[in-house]
Amino acid sequence: MKLGSLKTSSRDGELIVVSRDNKKGVKVFEIAKTMQQLMENWAELAPRLEKIYNDLNEGDIESFEINEQDMHSPLPRAYQWLDGSAYIQHIILVRKARNAEPPETLKDVPLMYQGLSDKFLAPREDIPYVDNAWGLDLEGEVGVILDRVPLGTKAADAHKYIKLVVIINDVSLRGLIPAELKNGFGFLQGKPASAHAPFAITPDELGEHWKDGRVHLPLNSEINGKFFGNPDAGDMWFSFYQLIEHAAKTRELSAGTILGSGTVANVDESKGQSCLAEIRMKEKIKTGKISTPFLTEGDTVKIEMLDPEGNNLFGTIFQKVVKV
Repeated sequence: MKLGSLKTSSRDGELIVVSRDNKKGVKVFEIAKTMQQLMENWAELAPRLEKIYNDLNEGDIESFEINEQDMHSPLPRAYQWLDGSAYIQHIILVRKARNAEPPETLKDVPLMYQGLSDKFLAPREDIPYVDNAWGLDLEGEVGVILDRVPLGTKAADAHKYIKLVVIINDVSLRGLIPAELKNGFGFLQGKPASAHAPFAITPDELGEHWKDGRVHLPLNSEINGKFFGNPDAGDMWFSFYQLIEHAAKTRELSAGTILGSGTVANVDESKGQSCLAEIRMKEKIKTGKISTPFLTEGDTVKIEMLDPEGNNLFGTIFQKVVKV
């Protein structure tokens, strides 16, 4: 099943069912007005939406044409946004970039922070630009939207709580992060609002590409219309199941919690990268000099994920950097 949220005067948007080819939509306010309402009543409401989805794909229900410009992030705001760092290569490179050693528990304990969730940018919404010294960066990620997860849930049981999969541009301000971390109290200013691609899909839509709590497909990104990276998102050291266990160790996770994979990264350099911090560090290691700048006013970022047949699974994140 594929779902999205239309932009409306409400901060939470309006839930719609989306056709598999991203072209048609059906409003379902008589079942659930918002994505959050659906997440809080998934067991009851999802089967009804699944029927509409099947009818939509068969052409057996009245629908409207979708324009991705009209879409918000699937959950325009969420009670909780947790972001892991499940790709070892990314951790190693960004730690080198700020002259920090990887944690001793790198391969044993997931890294995770709690981010800004009261507002997500829309998939086609501008990225605010304030100061070049802030080091504006994209971060291409995969994420999942969860049902209520009980306290103490283990990885072996975590699969049942993953209801939807999304892709994300988790915007970072690299110039602000080192000073924040040096103070020993985590991210705040360095992690502004993120954006999601317009459509969220149930794991079964991924078929064989959803396996072991991972999405085994490339995450494609471009900067200013040029190839930037297509690393395999399945190369997670920690699966989403393990990330859920880590997050739920001391707390219940509310329905609608969004959990991110962290920046998708592969050791294979031919795959490019999903953030500028990595390419800058690669340049420094190879030549002793950084030549790639962070994002600046007028730059554009595009992120999407295609299946082997070329179908755009989640729709497209396309954002322009605009001075505020």
